Parts: sequence; C-alpha cells; structure tokens
Amino acid sequence: MLLNKIKKEIRDSSNQLKAKILQSFFKTKKGEYGEGDLFLGLTVPTSRTIAQKYILLSLSDLTKLIQSKYHEERLIALLILIEKYSQENETGKTKIHKFYLNHTKWINNWDLVDLSAPKIVGHYQFNYPEDKNKDSGQKYSRLFKLANSKKLWERRIAIVSTYYLIKKNQYGPTLEISKLLLKDKEDLIHKAVGWMLREVGKESVTTLTSFLKKYYKTMPRTMLRYAIERFSPEIRQAYLKGEI
Repeated sequence: MLLNKIKKEIRDSSNQLKAKILQSFFKTKKGEYGEGDLFLGLTVPTSRTIAQKYILLSLSDLTKLIQSKYHEERLIALLILIEKYSQENETGKTKIHKFYLNHTKWINNWDLVDLSAPKIVGHYQFNYPEDKNKDSGQKYSRLFKLANSKKLWERRIAIVSTYYLIKKNQYGPTLEISKLLLKDKEDLIHKAVGWMLREVGKESVTTLTSFLKKYYKTMPRTMLRYAIERFSPEIRQAYLKGEI
C-alpha cells in the first residue's frame, strides 16, 4: 500500500536532533500555540521530495496522513493535496477544497496554514465564489465564516487565503477580514493580518495607507509593524508614534 510505503520513507528520513530543534521552534510546550505537536525531524526539501513521489495517494489515505500526530506527515499530506488540487478540473477542485475545510483541525500550525491556504482555499474562492454577482461579504462567505471561527488556525486560514486574491488585485476581502480581526487576542493573527496588509501595500500603497489612516491607532502593535514594514524609517516612526 502507498500509505505504508510513504510512512516508512518518512520514518527512514527522520532525524531526532532536528526534531528537538523543530519542537522548540514551533512552540510545542504546554500553553504555547503548538502545544503537543510532535516532529520527526525532516527538512522541508525532504518533505517536498517525498510528497512528489506519492501524488497518487488517495484522499482516503490522505485522511489518515493528515490526521497524523506527526507534523511532517501532516505537512506532506498538504503538499500532496496542493499538487492534486492543481491538476484537477472544477469538480475535483471542489472535492479537494471541501476535504481541506473538513480537516482544518489538523492544519494546526502556521507553516501548514501558510503553505496551503492560498493555493487551495484562496484559489478556490477566487475562481469559484458562492455568488459572483454579490458583494465580497457574500461572494466570499466561506472566508468570513472562517474569520469568525473560535479556532486560531481557521482564522489564520481566512486571512492568509486572501493572499491569492491580493495577487488578483482584489483587496476588499483582505481589508474586511482585517477589520474583523483587529481585536483578535492572538499574536499569530496579528502577524498574519499585518503580513497580508503589507502585501496589499505592495500592489496598491494607496489602498494600504487609506486603511491605516482609519485603523492604525487602534490595531495591535505587531500588526501595525508588519503592515508598515516596507515604508521608509521616517514614515514607520511616524505611524508608531501616532503622528500620521
């Protein structure tokens, strides 16, 4: 079975020393965002190489792999899922998109979200929105549902998915979800929102500065720092001092 083969190859590529480093890097201690996550010590390039060899793994087997207690197995499952999604027609993409949203419980660290959300959820939302004739709140209702989730990683999926929309010059969903998350208590959300706002600024600095004019004094400091990262030192200081 392919599932047994891929698991064996993953185990054969494990590195205990690297695993300890990764468990510290991804904050797996009690009370930290990655509490309880376990690592095998594979590098990302190794994980990508393994994923490429097992693209034919069925969704049934991917269900078992993505539900693994090991971070790298979940990562490899997502890498395979991304590749399968890219090769499918609309029907196949719909099935994989649904699979993804049904398994957010196991997409439970920032790297897993960031590598997969734009390529699956973001792509699907842009190309197959609920109603192309509605405003963004209704057109992208799946994203807004995720943004209102009580689960940290679903909220991060919501905002990071908009990266794909930004690259298609659709900034509305990013700005609207950013407003929803302005009072979020999680630092990982502050960073993600600030990151996406910065990406908006790369495409349209006017859109970013217009948003900041309304909200920069009330947004979390980390979010603001990320959003203004590409501005000149003088302008960054003015924002941080509340002098814009």
